[in-house]
Amino acid sequence: MSDVATTLRERLADLAPSAMELRDDSAKHVGHAGAANGARHFSLLIVSKAFSGMPRLERHQEVLSRVNDLLPFPIHALSIRALAPDEVS
Repeated sequence: MSDVATTLRERLADLAPSAMELRDDSAKHVGHAGAANGARHFSLLIVSKAFSGMPRLERHQEVLSRVNDLLPFPIHALSIRALAPDEVS
């Protein structure tokens, strides 16, 4: 896993996720202008009690507040799916 992915995991650790899946989708975006100079594309699924009772926008803001300085480089795009434990099927 890349250093960027490791950094993402470290930055989100304080949310005490019960599950976290991070996928590097960069290969799907080769040639895309936003991927120029090595910027990466990631998809994130994070499950945490911290998201219980929280609207989706607020959940995304919680995630982004921890990684905002990584955007737009070295991360060009971050797809976020943030769930409370009771929302996992």
